[in-house]
Amino acid sequence: MQNNTIRLGVDIGGTFTDVVMEKDGTLFSTKVLTTYTAPEDAIIDGMHQVCAKAGVRPSEIGQIIHGTTLATNALIERRGAKTALITTEGFRDVIEMRTESRFEQYDLNLQLPEPLLPRHMRFTVAGRVDANGQVLIDIDRAEAEAVVDKIAEAGFESVAVGLIHSYLNPAHEQLVREVLAEKLPDVSVSISSEVSPQMREYERFNTVVANAYIKPLMASYLGRLEDRLKAEGVQCRIFLMHSGGGIISLQNAADFPVRLVESGPAGGAVFAAHIAARYGLDKVLSFDMGGTTAKICLIKNQTPKTSRVFEVARTYRFKKGSGMPISIPVIDMVEIGAGGGSLAHVDAMRQIRVGPESAGSEPGPACYGRGGERPGVTDADLVLGKLDPDNFAGGTIKLHPEQSKSALSNHVGNTLDMDAVEAAFGVAEVVDENMANAARVHAVENGEDLSEYTMIAFGGAAPLHAGRLCEKLGVDRLLVPAGAGVGSAIGFLRAPFSFEANRSVYMKLSDFDGDRIKGLLADLQSEATAFVRTCDAESPILSEFKVYMRYTGQGWEIPIELTEAQAMNPDAATFEARFIEDYTKLFGRPVQGMDIEITVWSVNATTPPEPVARMDEATGTGAASTSESRSVFDPATGSYLDAQVVDRFGMDPGARADGPAAIVEDETTIIIPASRDAICQPDGCIDVITKEAAQ
Repeated sequence: MQNNTIRLGVDIGGTFTDVVMEKDGTLFSTKVLTTYTAPEDAIIDGMHQVCAKAGVRPSEIGQIIHGTTLATNALIERRGAKTALITTEGFRDVIEMRTESRFEQYDLNLQLPEPLLPRHMRFTVAGRVDANGQVLIDIDRAEAEAVVDKIAEAGFESVAVGLIHSYLNPAHEQLVREVLAEKLPDVSVSISSEVSPQMREYERFNTVVANAYIKPLMASYLGRLEDRLKAEGVQCRIFLMHSGGGIISLQNAADFPVRLVESGPAGGAVFAAHIAARYGLDKVLSFDMGGTTAKICLIKNQTPKTSRVFEVARTYRFKKGSGMPISIPVIDMVEIGAGGGSLAHVDAMRQIRVGPESAGSEPGPACYGRGGERPGVTDADLVLGKLDPDNFAGGTIKLHPEQSKSALSNHVGNTLDMDAVEAAFGVAEVVDENMANAARVHAVENGEDLSEYTMIAFGGAAPLHAGRLCEKLGVDRLLVPAGAGVGSAIGFLRAPFSFEANRSVYMKLSDFDGDRIKGLLADLQSEATAFVRTCDAESPILSEFKVYMRYTGQGWEIPIELTEAQAMNPDAATFEARFIEDYTKLFGRPVQGMDIEITVWSVNATTPPEPVARMDEATGTGAASTSESRSVFDPATGSYLDAQVVDRFGMDPGARADGPAAIVEDETTIIIPASRDAICQPDGCIDVITKEAAQ
C-alpha cells in the first residue's frame, strides 16, 4: 500500500544513476552505473537497493520524481527521431543561417555547427502573419495537405511546425497540425506556439525542432519506465524535474520533452538553494561535478538565477554562440565537459586537454578495469591519492591504480616527457583551471565578485576538486552537504510543482496599455496554474510575474520581477522605475532620453517552497577521530603530503579535521587542502574554511 511519506528521487547521469529514498525525513541513497541501452534497468536496480536499506517494499513508494540527461544526450549525439520541419515559405533556412553572429571573431576557418535537420528535411507552406499577429496571406489547406503527403512518403517519425509570428497568432500552426492529425495520426507533432511562444524565429524554430526530435525517444522511454515500475509493484505517480527547477507531470514531460534538457542540473541548483536557506546565505556558488560534466550556478537570496534561453552542445571550446539555442525557462548555469570520466589527451600544441569527450560508464575510465584505455579525471584523482581504490562507490567498484598510471603515461606522460604522477598532476590542474575559468566568466557576465560567495559542492566528483577550486577562485568558505554524491536527486525531493508560461507581445512604455497587459498576464497565470493542477490538485499555488524589458534599439532584454499587485494593476511609471532600478544594478547607470520596450511576459505558477529552518552553526570544538592516513598530492606545493583519513559519519557536530585530510564516505570523498580546515555542522554538512578563519 502506498505511503505518501515515502518518496523516491532518481537522477540519470552520463556515468552514474543516483537513487535517493526519503522515508519519514530520513534519506537512503545509492549510485549505480547508468545502463545506456535501457536506462530504466539502472533505476530498478537502484530502487531495490534503497528499498532494502530503508526496509520498505516498492509498492509502498508514494511518489517518484525523476530527472534525466537522456534528452540532452540525444541532442548532443544526434540520435533522435527522423524529424521534418514545416515552416513559412522563405524561412526554410533560418535554423541554418542562425543569427549570422561569429562566436570566434578572428577565426578565418570558423565552422558553424550543422543544424539539427538538413535542408531536405525542411518543408515550406505559403501563408503569412505580420508582427502584430494580423493575417497577411491565408494558408492554403490543400497546399498543407500536399506537403504532409511528401512527409508521409518520406517516412518521418516526428514533425515540427514553426511558422513566422505564430507566437502572436497560432491559427496557421493549428491548421497544419489538424492536417497532420488527419493524414498521419501516428506521427508525433510539435508546434512552436505551444513549445516556445516567443519572438526571435531562430531560437523558436530551433526549440520546436529539438522538441520534435526527442519527443518519440522520450515518450518511448517514459512509457517503458512506467511499465517496468508497475511490474515491480510501484503504483504511485511519476513526475519529472524540468529545466526551470520545478516538477511537471509525466504527460506534460512527454509532450514537452525539451523542457527536460537541463533537468538533472536544475535539481542540483534546487538542492544548493535549500542548503543556502538553512545557513542564511545570500550569495552562493553552486558547484556540481559528476562523471561527465561540471555545472556552475549563481544563487542569490536563496534563489537560483533563471534565464529563458540557453545553449546545448557547444562545439567550440564552450564558447557562447557555438551551441544549439533552446528557448525555454531554465536555471541559468554554465556547463562544461569536466567530470570524473572526462578524457585527457595532448593536443597539437603539446598542451594537456581534458574533455568534453567522456568515458561514461561504458567502458568508464581506465581504472574501472572495464576495457577503457584512455585516462580520465578519475584516473588522475586515483594516482594523486584522492581516492581509495578499495572503497570507491562504497566498495562496489574496484579501482586499478596501475591501469591508471599506464593510461596516463601512454596518452599524456610519454608525449610530454612526464612520469605518471606528473601527468596526473597536469590533468587535475587543467580540469580544475577549466572549471575555475568557467566560474570566473559566469560571474563577470553577471556582474558578481566570487570572493563574496560561499561554494556549495555536490555530485560524486565535486568534493574531490572543490577545495582546490576555492583556492583558485579566492572563495573562503566551502560547504559539502550530507548526501553530496547524490545531490541532484535530493534536490528533486525539495523542488516545488511549477510551470512557467510565457509569451512575446511587443509594447513600448510610450504605448502602455494597462487593460491589455492585465488580460495577458491573467491568461498566462491561468495557463501556468492549469499545468500545475495536473500534478497537485490541493496545494495553494503562488504566481511569480516577470517581464523582459530593454531600451529601444537594444538587442537583448533583462528580466524584471513584479509583485502580484504590480502585475494585476499595471502602471507605466512603476514598470519604468523597476526597469531603471535593475538596469542600473547590472550596468552601472541608466540611459537618458530613450524609450523602453517590453518583449516577453512570463508567469510562473508554483506550489509553496518547502519551509527551511535556520540552523545554529557549530564552531569546531574538538578534533575528529582518525585511525589512518594516506599520501595525497597537494597541487599548491606540488608534492605529496600525509593526510589524515576521517570517516564522515564518525564525525560528531563540532568535530574538526585539519587539512590536509580526506573525509570519506560511500558516494564521494572530500579532499581538504593543507590551506583549509573542516568542521562538521549539526546537519551533517562539512564546513571547509581557511585556517585563518578557523582560528
